[in-house]
Amino acid sequence: MKVKRISACGNSIVVRKLRDQKLHDGLPFMINVKELSSNQCYLEYPDGVIKLVSVVSSSREMNVLNELIPSEPFSLRKRLNLST
Repeated sequence: MKVKRISACGNSIVVRKLRDQKLHDGLPFMINVKELSSNQCYLEYPDGVIKLVSVVSSSREMNVLNELIPSEPFSLRKRLNLST
């Protein structure tokens, strides 16, 4: 059990570093959440906006389904331990 906890912590640090780098480079960061359908994810943009998108597998395009209202991105980041 202790090994899993350390591994999860290490993965969390790596994900946060990757997120920071992507956003710093002006690129969106993809956030996958188990509660979403397998073809859906969130995209977080450098300006702080988070959009729910659907991936069209045949064309590899992303369709924006919804943009989170201003209070939702903070809650999502906090829940996923992505807060800075």
